[in-house]
Amino acid sequence: MNEQADNLIMLKVRDGEVGKLGILFERHHVPLFNYFVKLTGRRDASEDLVQEVFLRMLKYRQGYRGESQFTVWMYRIARNAWVDHFKKAKREVLFNEDDEEPVSDDPNPSDDLEEKQEINQLRTALAKLSPEKREVLVLSRYQEMKYEEIAELLGCAVGTVKARVHRAIKDLKDMYLELSQENPDFTR
Repeated sequence: MNEQADNLIMLKVRDGEVGKLGILFERHHVPLFNYFVKLTGRRDASEDLVQEVFLRMLKYRQGYRGESQFTVWMYRIARNAWVDHFKKAKREVLFNEDDEEPVSDDPNPSDDLEEKQEINQLRTALAKLSPEKREVLVLSRYQEMKYEEIAELLGCAVGTVKARVHRAIKDLKDMYLELSQENPDFTR
């Protein structure tokens, strides 16, 4: 389905057909979960945050106007839920290697040890980025949002988003290379 269909469904939810929110949940809970996992590195927190997003969508449905894209509105709620979670934790949310194993984007995870090491190194490098840089990378690369959508979500110019993504990619590369030097077993 597309943005227009999601907008129409959300307008119906706003107008009292709250059962239609289930359709939106089915369409968007996995991308939201993946978004939160990449930001927090925790499955349990990500599941809670997805539920929080849909509760907030229900709670604030009367404020939905359908003037912007539905996904931008949804990710604005998601972003606010993440920020609130972040504040409650009173610490920077980072991946913790002692916690659960991060979610794989690959439906058939590779058994190749070298590839797994590189993926883990990339996850570690991503976790070391500031939350702001991690967020723009997750939105643009993993959630595949357009720069215009990210700009609307973050309330800034498209050029600002492009610059932030560029800096975040550079920092991710630097972090990845630094990790490679610290642990030569990662690269061969």
